[in-house]
Order: sequence, then C-alpha cells, then structure tokens
Amino acid sequence: MRRHVITPRPGWQRTVEEQGLIYPLTRYPDDSLRPYWDESAYYEFSLPEVEALEEIVEELHAMSLAAAAHIVDRDRFADLGITDPRVVRAVTESWRRRDELPSLYGRFDLRYDGTGPAKLLEYNADTPTSLVEAASPQWFWMEERFPGADQWNSLHERLVDAWKRQAALLPPGSPLHFAHSAADELGEDLMTVGYLKETAEQAGLATDWISMEEIGWDDLSGRFVDNQLRFIRSCFKLYPWEWLTTDAFADHVLDTLDNGGGTGSTLWIEPAWKMLLSNKALLAVLWELYPDHPNLLPAYVDGPRDLAATTGYVAKPLLGREGEGVTLHEPGSAPAALSEEPCCYQELAPLPDFDGNRTVLGAWVVDGEAAGLGIRESAGLVTDGYARFLPHVIR
Repeated sequence: MRRHVITPRPGWQRTVEEQGLIYPLTRYPDDSLRPYWDESAYYEFSLPEVEALEEIVEELHAMSLAAAAHIVDRDRFADLGITDPRVVRAVTESWRRRDELPSLYGRFDLRYDGTGPAKLLEYNADTPTSLVEAASPQWFWMEERFPGADQWNSLHERLVDAWKRQAALLPPGSPLHFAHSAADELGEDLMTVGYLKETAEQAGLATDWISMEEIGWDDLSGRFVDNQLRFIRSCFKLYPWEWLTTDAFADHVLDTLDNGGGTGSTLWIEPAWKMLLSNKALLAVLWELYPDHPNLLPAYVDGPRDLAATTGYVAKPLLGREGEGVTLHEPGSAPAALSEEPCCYQELAPLPDFDGNRTVLGAWVVDGEAAGLGIRESAGLVTDGYARFLPHVIR
C-alpha cells in the first residue's frame, strides 16, 4: 500500500459531477470550499494485498453474523441500548426470518497501512454512504488515468446481481420504493439512493422514488402510502432504524412491519436485524467471542477497563456517525468520566499516517461478499465530515 501524488485532471469537478458525484466539494467552517473528491493523490495496492483484504472482510462479515446470533440467542439487546420490548421483538423476528428478507450491503471501516493485519474499526451495515464515489467516479478515473490497471471494485455488478437474486423476496405487483431524507442538504443521501435505484432497475425491478418526509399514513387502511396514495409494499430507505423506531410514526412502523410473514405490511430494506450490526456494541461482542483475533481490537461497553492505562482508548457512541461524539484518550491520561451516552470503548489504534494524511479503508460487502474499496483521508485521527475521498489502483 503506497500513496502517490499526481496532478488532477483538467475539469475534474465537472467530470465527477456528471458521473453522479454532485458533492465533490466540502464547505469548511471558514466558508471555504475544498475538494471532497481528491484526485491530487491516489493509493496503490498489490494484488496479494487486496486478495488478503477480501478474505479478511468476508471473515469479519461471517463473524458479525455469528455475533448477531449470539445477541439474539442470549438476549443481549440491552448492551446495544435496545430496551423497548416492541423493538426487541421486531429485531428478533427479523433475524429469525433473515433468509426471507432482502439485505443488500454494508461497509467495514478498517485500519490498515500495508505492514500488519487490518483492524476492524466499525461496521456500517444499515445506512452506509460513500458508495457512489467508490462504485462509479473512482472506476472511470482509473480507466482514464491508468488504462490497463485494475481496482478492487466490482460494486456495480454485484449490486445488480444482488437485486436479481433477491427479487423473489420482494412482494409482487408493486414497485420497490427508494427513500431518502429531504433534510440532507449535501445531496449525498439523494445520490446514494438514486444510484441504488438505478442498479435495481438494471436488475429488472420496477421502482419508484420518494422522500421519507413524503411517506404518508392512511388511517382507513392502516398502511403507509406514497404521494400518490399508493400502498408502499416495499421500501429501501437510507434512514437509520433507530430513527424509524423512535420518530412520530414509530408505532405504525412496528405495527405494520413485514418481517417476511407475507401479511400485507411494509417490507423495509435494510431489514430490522441490521440494527444488530450497525451498533458499535457489536465491536465488544466480537471481542468477547473472538478474543485476540488478529483483525479485531479490544472493545468493551462497560468502560475502557485496562485500556486506559495500557494502550489508550477511543470512546464511540453506539449509534454515532461521521465521527460525531468520538473522543480519543491517550494511555495514562487523566481518567475521563464515562459518557452519559452509551458508548463502546475500543483500543486506541491511531490511523496510519501517509504524508500527514490519516487514512481509513472502507471495504464494501454486497450480499455477503467482499465487493470493493473506498479510501478516505482526514487531517486528524477521527474520520469526520471533512474527510476526503481518494481513488486507488491495483498494479
């Protein structure tokens, strides 16, 4: 794994916007605009590196499913902060029927610098983003700049194939709705959902488009309806389950949740059991089940334990996103009060430094198989909303 500096293509911004990346710039607190899509550098991997990472990702996914089964079988929901009995029942039933429910994709965030084993930082399995840039502009950049090279990127083909394989699990006779939140001002959620809708259409599925805010509730029929008053029989939503089960329509969601029973209710994708994987407490359960695994970091939910004195630790809110609420604690530093918000306490493993850039690998899983890579860089140790996306090649 090596980082190379390169001159960006003339007109790169317009190029990637035409390829679906309508948010190529990030606005900083000083009101300046700086590249989010950053092709002033790229990363190079060897084929054996990528093949090894693929094996690690698929093993981590299998381990995560085993951890989910453990949580359900041992009733460990409280460790995830899931205490509402109705939500516990919904997730449990969804897990029991998981073979009957469509489930599309997820993204592992890994610490890796090319010299040691990759370490799992977290699993974004419910509403992962940075998909568009990983699947499309990154591939076209490689074809233009390095024809004849390769890339860890079969995302598009695997997404289309996944929809084809899972089409039989969708209710017949109605379109699959794709929903995002209109509160997303950047456009990332909009384009992620739009891209996934395109892959579903290429798989031969009938689709429709709606924002979460446009979804209505029909009191007479007791069903969710779209803006044309049509029953929403199935819906891919880029909207976290912890919001879906706590907002104003949460009771209706739980009352009409189709967990594969064919009751005429609404089938949501990702399914409710993904709440087990998208929660940072999964990291602690994994360490409990697979202690000293080379691709895991020690993690706990009851506090940092001996990490505070030995390696230092990172406190991660169980449901945090984009680095929000994450705090870093060096070894031997003054004891910090435990957060009032439930957290996972994971061993501090500083992101690798490439020429002053802190790098995290986002390894994609589609329908249970390793499917591609996206790389983000930050100036600091926490990958936040100001991170940059850089392309990569295999040579």
